[in-house]
Amino acid sequence: MRKKLLVSISMIIAAFGLIANAQQKSPSASFAITTHDFGQIKETDGLASYKFEFTNTGATPLILKNVQASCGCTTPNWPREPILPGTKSLITVTYNPQNRPGHFEKQITVTSNGDPETLVLKIMGEVIPKPPTIEDTYPANIGGLRVKSTQIAINSVEPNKKATQTAEVFNNTDKAMSIKFSNLPGYIAIKTIPEVIQPKNKAIFEVTYDAAIKNDWGLVWDNIKFQINGKDSSAYALAISANIQEDFGKLTPEQKQNAPVIDVENPSFEFGTIKPGEKVQHEFTFKNAGKSDLVIHKVQTTCGCTVANMKTQLIKPGETSSISVSFDSNGKSGVQDKGITVVSNDPSNSRIMLHIKGTIQ
Repeated sequence: MRKKLLVSISMIIAAFGLIANAQQKSPSASFAITTHDFGQIKETDGLASYKFEFTNTGATPLILKNVQASCGCTTPNWPREPILPGTKSLITVTYNPQNRPGHFEKQITVTSNGDPETLVLKIMGEVIPKPPTIEDTYPANIGGLRVKSTQIAINSVEPNKKATQTAEVFNNTDKAMSIKFSNLPGYIAIKTIPEVIQPKNKAIFEVTYDAAIKNDWGLVWDNIKFQINGKDSSAYALAISANIQEDFGKLTPEQKQNAPVIDVENPSFEFGTIKPGEKVQHEFTFKNAGKSDLVIHKVQTTCGCTVANMKTQLIKPGETSSISVSFDSNGKSGVQDKGITVVSNDPSNSRIMLHIKGTIQ
């Protein structure tokens, strides 16, 4: 009995020895640190790199199967050859700060044949953005006159009123500039302040829009030509847009509660597949679900191939009306989606879009 017990104990000790020996042989990547904080880095200094040092503390060769960053802005570089026991090596992580101002934090996942099989490294820091250039501040170039946008938008102007919008510009040439706007429509006035823009200096375009003279509704556009130092060019142009709408912010809670409500039965119509040259007719029906008269100020299509006609402009509470739309597919092909804008006095939905869609073979 005693002899059997000794044999059993010997077998258990031997098993533990095999397990310990197996564990001892497992490779292992032991990193000095797993997180690096770059602190503040300048975007203008370019790529920032850090080398994570590690040692194979196991008893067999360590193989890094993959090192994957969480973002394309971070590039890891690691040894492809086996790392022998007791040997040190490096994983170099490079971060690209270009066009990435502010705080960043990125993870790098290391997969190996070691124990553990997966480790996560981390880099962090804050990118100090580069000072903006003239090209950054004024992206569009019109004959040396740099502008933030080739469109000046009057976001909201009430009917029968005026609104003013300014736009900053920059003379990026070595000569003084005199800007002259020609053939302005009567409802648009533009001043250049100062009248002569000195080299490498700023100026202001002051645009005044008179909605009473324009006598229109919704989003309207004009292409305005100008001269630089008396010279014309097809490139010397700005788009002036205005959104002519009622100021519903002035309504009292009671007025809003008793306002008209435009309720369209189905704002989108699918005509399926047709042949080139075929015409599609559709009637959009809607109801005034509010408590006062609904006025349709304007119905406008996005394409000359689409014509919309309003049945009536004023719809009493509870009454229904319709907008007839005709689409001419002549000269068109493929998938089509034509929009019809409806501008009304519904304070909650003053500008709605209807759609007529389909495919032309």
